[in-house]
Amino acid sequence: MTHPEYILTLSCLDQRGIVHRVTGFLAEHGCNIIDSAQFGDAESKLFFMRVHFALEDGAVGDTVLREQYAALCTQMGMHGQLHDARAKPRVMLMVSKIGHCLNDLLFRYKSGLLPVEIPAIVSNHMDFYQLAASYNIPFHHLPLAAGAHAATKLAQEARVLDLMATHQIDLVVLARYMQILSPGLCEAMRGKAINIHHSFLPSFKGAKPYAQAHHRGVKLIGATAHFVTGDLDEGPIIEQDVERVDHAMDADTLSAIGRDVECVVLARAVKWFVEHRILQNGDKTVVFK
Repeated sequence: MTHPEYILTLSCLDQRGIVHRVTGFLAEHGCNIIDSAQFGDAESKLFFMRVHFALEDGAVGDTVLREQYAALCTQMGMHGQLHDARAKPRVMLMVSKIGHCLNDLLFRYKSGLLPVEIPAIVSNHMDFYQLAASYNIPFHHLPLAAGAHAATKLAQEARVLDLMATHQIDLVVLARYMQILSPGLCEAMRGKAINIHHSFLPSFKGAKPYAQAHHRGVKLIGATAHFVTGDLDEGPIIEQDVERVDHAMDADTLSAIGRDVECVVLARAVKWFVEHRILQNGDKTVVFK
């Protein structure tokens, strides 16, 4: 018999007895812990915990477990969630005219490396509609001309929000979606949208950052995946990585290496999100790997 599995996450002010109360709660409800991780932040005075467990007592139903965990959270002042470990989160991908991250995520999804459902791909260009079709994923072209009026931009973003609601989206991934989102859309996506960018920021902004980096003779290039906020490219960081480069490499080579790093970093961030390994800690994140 296969037992239902859950992932419990929580954050709260650090205090004695949290682990004892949570593990005791699970034992009392017929649950067996598969793995557990916790972290107490000395700066924020917050405590974070993630527990993967199996519900082995058939007399304890899902509704009872969730209601009583919510009651425990209220008693202890915890922000807690209980996730079905076998449910596949629903992810919407957004892209513009640069497709390496989109292509990489789709391959990982199709090959089973990324346990998600992808009900929609959104783009302000038509470049990747055939790629979406090859994976049998609906492609939504929501054009937005350069210099579009604010009302036009808000109308386009309203369609994005409609798609999120229609498809019950758990996570939006900006897989090189090259549009600045409005504060309203950023707020609507708070905690459930991930962006990727090269790690030259703020050194080399604007067009052709790898050409700028080559001109300056950089020795490290990298990528950053972070949550989307109203502060452009400054949301809580989830994952970063770098590769060494040298004087013999031209700008195109740097760009190719950068694309590879971006793919890997974004894929890690998405995987950790859908496995409920990321907890926000103010302007930072706690990532239980």
